[in-house]
Amino acid sequence: MSDDLYDDHILDHYESPYHRGHLDMPTIVHEDENPLCGDQVRLELLIENDRVREAWFDGHGCAISQAAASILMKEIEGKTLEELRAFQAKDMLDKLKIRLTASRQKCGLLSFKILKTMIYTLDERKGQGDGSDGA
Repeated sequence: MSDDLYDDHILDHYESPYHRGHLDMPTIVHEDENPLCGDQVRLELLIENDRVREAWFDGHGCAISQAAASILMKEIEGKTLEELRAFQAKDMLDKLKIRLTASRQKCGLLSFKILKTMIYTLDERKGQGDGSDGA
């Protein structure tokens, strides 16, 4: 195991994750996995007035995938959906504070990918619910 790959920032979030667990009544839930390595993450968000009030995760896998989920939960709480739409993969990788190989980037971006799916789903629901075309 490389010291560079598992630095203190990653290990802190892996060993003492932020908001690991479940919400009683989430607005949206989505989970996904990386079939190449078996990492699995489930995100649960409570959205009020287009803002993330609470963000929780659960899952299993490598230190990077689980720490990334913890880092992401801390990052997105309090943010608006508009801010999350603007949040890019590069921003997520920057939050990890380590360089990742291409294969490890899939671990580091699993929770980000789930978040983007959730935002897309919320936008679709909103578009269908109010008669707009979502544009």
